[in-house]
Amino acid sequence: MSVVSTTRIHLLLMDLKSLIRDVPDFPKPGIVFRDITTLLRDPDGLKHAIDSFTQKFFHAGINADYIVGMESRGFIFGPPLAYQMGAGFIPVRKPGKLPSAVYCIEYELEYGTDCLEIHQDALHPGSKVLIVDDLIATGGTANATARLVKKSGCDVVGFGFIIELQNFQGRKNLPNVPIITLVEYL
Repeated sequence: MSVVSTTRIHLLLMDLKSLIRDVPDFPKPGIVFRDITTLLRDPDGLKHAIDSFTQKFFHAGINADYIVGMESRGFIFGPPLAYQMGAGFIPVRKPGKLPSAVYCIEYELEYGTDCLEIHQDALHPGSKVLIVDDLIATGGTANATARLVKKSGCDVVGFGFIIELQNFQGRKNLPNVPIITLVEYL
């Protein structure tokens, strides 16, 4: 059996959801927190997540010059995905953590606002950018990141999330590009 065939079978057989821990009543009563640290500690699970993303992005025809990951869990998945796809990695950070001139985007949260920043010289204008993070709920953080990419003169060609919380309908708040998720919860 070829390496490609073996990898394909491996990708089909692993259940990532079984590696994600549910933490009830965190960060407040009534919330079920989807904890990916249990996925990250599993070498096969982590490899499977990165390989699955790579395979799904290539299958969707997504070719990116850069992978952009949001603080902090986007930093976990972005660099290995960038390596696999032959792209660069660019971090998007909370305010005050980047040392050079930045673009800043303020966005709405459930209660209040937040801000994300990217170095003004991080992306070459006209580049194709894939945005990755661990989870999409309302889509606010991913949308703000897409706006930063646009402000940098680049095009968002897709999004990737380990987990999608479908009840929040976050996809509706994102640009009309491919969105790849590996695990869905209602």
